[in-house]
Amino acid sequence: MADDLLSGNAASDAYSASSIEVLEGLEPVRKRPGMYIGGTDERALHHLVAEILDNSMDEAVAGHATRIEVELLADFSVVVRDNGRGIPIDPHPKFPGKSALEVILCTLHAGGKFSGDTYQTSGGLHGVGASVVNALSDLMVVQVARNKELFEQRFSRGIPQGPVAKIGAAPNRRGTTVTFHADEEIFGHHRFKPARLMKMVKSKAYLFSGVEIRWKTEIDDGETPREATFHFPGGLADYLTETLSGASTYSDRPFAGSIDFQAKFGVPGKVDWAINWTPARDGFIQSYCNTVPTPEGGTHEMGFWAAILKGIRTYGERVSNKKAAQITREDLIIGGCALVSCFIREPEFVGQTKDRLATTEAARLVEGAVRDHFDTWLASDTKSAGAILDFLVLRAEERLRRRQEKETARKTATKKLRLPGKLVDCSATNRDGTELFIVEGDSAGGSAKMARDRTNQALLPLRGKILNVLGAASAKMGANQEINDLCQALGVGMGSRFNVDDLRYDKIIIMTDADVDGAHIASLLMTFFFTQMRPMIDKGHLYLACPPLYRLTQGAHRLYVSDDAEKERMMEKGLGGRGKIDVQRFKGLGEMDAKDLKDTTMNPNTRKLIRVSIDDDEGGETGDLVERLMGKKPELRFEYIQENARFVEELDV
Repeated sequence: MADDLLSGNAASDAYSASSIEVLEGLEPVRKRPGMYIGGTDERALHHLVAEILDNSMDEAVAGHATRIEVELLADFSVVVRDNGRGIPIDPHPKFPGKSALEVILCTLHAGGKFSGDTYQTSGGLHGVGASVVNALSDLMVVQVARNKELFEQRFSRGIPQGPVAKIGAAPNRRGTTVTFHADEEIFGHHRFKPARLMKMVKSKAYLFSGVEIRWKTEIDDGETPREATFHFPGGLADYLTETLSGASTYSDRPFAGSIDFQAKFGVPGKVDWAINWTPARDGFIQSYCNTVPTPEGGTHEMGFWAAILKGIRTYGERVSNKKAAQITREDLIIGGCALVSCFIREPEFVGQTKDRLATTEAARLVEGAVRDHFDTWLASDTKSAGAILDFLVLRAEERLRRRQEKETARKTATKKLRLPGKLVDCSATNRDGTELFIVEGDSAGGSAKMARDRTNQALLPLRGKILNVLGAASAKMGANQEINDLCQALGVGMGSRFNVDDLRYDKIIIMTDADVDGAHIASLLMTFFFTQMRPMIDKGHLYLACPPLYRLTQGAHRLYVSDDAEKERMMEKGLGGRGKIDVQRFKGLGEMDAKDLKDTTMNPNTRKLIRVSIDDDEGGETGDLVERLMGKKPELRFEYIQENARFVEELDV
């Protein structure tokens, strides 16, 4: 096939303007659902409910709704009803033949949240939430009660089944009701889970004390209440108190509050927070922006922890505790249980699923709002402040002691351990900040050796593909040279003998070629780490490097791109220089010179890394997926390919 492509056979000659596919309306959503909701798995399925619920929450936060109802029906349809203003049903000025309701639900990037006039703060930003849910539902029914009249419009897979129609009077009703059934062509066997939906609903009620949310389900899972009503006047403080119920805490009451940014900084928005420390459990932080969960944190979390850290250090200085200066954010998080919810105008998120807040201004606003109140709270409750300070100082001392032990252990290990001969180690004696790049082959290792920072970056070249450890006997794993070299370089054992504290490096970075073989090697390594060193993933030590596929050069201008689509876009747009754009395709890391590799993949200031993480795996879904894809049963792998192949429209062969 490769020879045919190079020689230009009839198939390739047929490539013309008619070959270019233009996706219209909501077609892109059904074609590539992962771009809009992060995938087609159970998490993405439940994200559909979040998109609709967020719209109702925006109405509540804006002061137009006081009640929201969420119901899971027997056929796994979901109903979200609010008593807000109701989606406009009059003709849209730009589309006279369509109602505003139809435009909102059938057009990407259409909504009332772009100008900032309708909503001061909102969880919906891109105008794609409701329309994406519509595109991925085999049935959606929207009812709107406005001006004492009831209107309805039906859709299927994003296509209106008729115009908006008046279906009756609604003298004592107002608001919007959305009923939708997720399309099994997209989500396969996945179904809504009552427990997961109720948890989402309950957390929304905590985030805004002015709303009452009623929950109902027709599906009995044996543990989730069939009906419940959530209304929490105390907001996040109530949430934290319930979460820590029964656990001993260093303060009788959490440090909690709510600050309006308008009064303090002259900008719309506010921040709510609650935090307490406990020796009874590991710390956590749950953050939200405009009621949307941000599981990967972001700038609002940074501002919050900065306020707490500066406040506790200042208090320690005031009471002459010199050791308070040693406290770091890491010490605050251990045993610190925190909830942070901010409302800001036009927030910037990373990705459509809004997992991380990127608005720079949020850090300053949150820190400035929380800091003064934390200082006052510490001064007003010296008993709690003293207990918290003593706990944090002990954590800092323990952390410093562990670091010193690791430095000593690492020096000893470097001298006494039989490290693999092909390991190119770094010179740092402290694990903090060190990185081990697992590279594919000696040629890539050669370039990486010249590109690395000798102080903190180490290299371990692998020859070929490591053993697929899923189902392999322990004796076979123990006899495998590549696995032995990897364990020796990391300084750890496998399975039950693995201890994350023994890791010799802070970051383990898988750096393979951007091709099929490279992806296979990366998947084998991740399978190994998942089955034998799972805590390393849970603690955030495992990463994937993102080497580019092309280097584009135009005069003095140079740009690296990661895929063909970006390359074509930049070829058309230009790099800002003069003359022809020279294209260099990197078939492997070994073809990249040291400068290319350093600038794109190894320099922390210019590279991009993907942290390998496992989110919300209470049901063991990750393990099941790994077994299906990497296990010894080809029928499971074939079944998975059959289930998901319909999403693959283009193959690069």
